[in-house]
Amino acid sequence: MLVGIALLASLHPATLRAREDRQDPRKNYALIFGTVWGPDDHPVYGVKVLIRRTDKKKPGWELYSNHTGEFAQRLPAGKADYVIWADAKALKSLSRNKLQPGEEVTVHIESDERADIGLHLK
Repeated sequence: MLVGIALLASLHPATLRAREDRQDPRKNYALIFGTVWGPDDHPVYGVKVLIRRTDKKKPGWELYSNHTGEFAQRLPAGKADYVIWADAKALKSLSRNKLQPGEEVTVHIESDERADIGLHLK
């Protein structure tokens, strides 16, 4: 009896929609892959990277560069423009000067593709 109730509950339309809304790793996606570079042209670890769609005001994604200065973010496949920038407020270079974020990078995505970028700190 309990198995029948559980089966009926799992077939409820709201439950089915919730399952469809979860990210399916088999679905197509776009990828932004990048490296954060310091003023000395060496990769920088632990830099916060922010990504937002150009039609939004606040970042939709936040991640950190790894030990080789690299980061990667999956995004929904489809035509969209994204702005990516480094938030280096809390970092210091070896010379004890605070690192400054460089220019923002705008990326245009058409479909399920990969875009490679570099973020340069000052």
